[in-house]
Amino acid sequence: ILAAPRNTLRNSTTQAGQGMSNMRGLHRAAGGSSCAHGHRTVAVTVPARARHRGFLARSVPACPLGKLSHSHEARVFSCGMVKGPRRHRGCVPSRQACTAVFTGIVQGTARVSEILQKREKLSWTDSEVDFVSMSVQFPEGAMEGVQIGASVAINGTCLTVVKAEGDLVWFDVIAETLRRTNLGTLGKDSIVNYERAARIGDEIGGHNVSGHVCTTASITSVVEGDSNRKVVMRVRDSDEWMKYILAKGFIAVDGCSLTIGEVDNDTFSVYLIPETIRVTVFQEKGEGDDVNIEIDAQTQAIVDTVERYMQAYKPA
Repeated sequence: ILAAPRNTLRNSTTQAGQGMSNMRGLHRAAGGSSCAHGHRTVAVTVPARARHRGFLARSVPACPLGKLSHSHEARVFSCGMVKGPRRHRGCVPSRQACTAVFTGIVQGTARVSEILQKREKLSWTDSEVDFVSMSVQFPEGAMEGVQIGASVAINGTCLTVVKAEGDLVWFDVIAETLRRTNLGTLGKDSIVNYERAARIGDEIGGHNVSGHVCTTASITSVVEGDSNRKVVMRVRDSDEWMKYILAKGFIAVDGCSLTIGEVDNDTFSVYLIPETIRVTVFQEKGEGDDVNIEIDAQTQAIVDTVERYMQAYKPA
């Protein structure tokens, strides 16, 4: 597979969406080899300064019949079948390398260094917004290679790096995030879970976690066992969310991928092993503390689909 010259990359970006003829032009200019479907393919070289953490190589294969796309200045394509002269459905931009995905395996805890209330005017409107600038001190080496714009889950909430100095990293947190999560209750020296975005090829030891917190829950009881700890939580807005919380299902609690134990009305329980307690904020949390809850997306999709189906075919 050949790498397209940088001027070809610039030209191809301006040609995005202009039709098959332009894409064939890119193919002729860049050269390439055949893909599994017999289409000739090209590879686009992604400059080092523009690479996302998810990339394992500087050149990624591209089907010349696909539609150009970009995210974080990186281009990734997936190849599929072609039917007729139109752009085929199978050849669509692949966002896997540039979408923040977490595994629910918390990498450790960090300490909030400073929280500043801010109000700034948006450059593209006349309105002003209130938000919080939060700096977090991570363990030594935890943020090695982190770049501005990278995603880090803090207590299971996906935040964007806006500034980094070694292992001291800054995040901007908007009002909606503060309202939906327990980040609004944090203060100086608060302890938080953290997980950096997963890279292609990383082991998914937990389950796919997006970092989009659904609601919060309050810890109602903590029961110590011989080899584990049982934690019972009461879900806020339980009427909306409890239908997705099923015994033995997945759930992310403050970013930790956990298996649901018992479920009862507006509460559910989880069981924590000593290693989970040691690595996460659960070593600090007890009755009355709030935790972030993210429902498993597949479970939510199945429940919602079944509900819509039953509603549509409900007897008159």
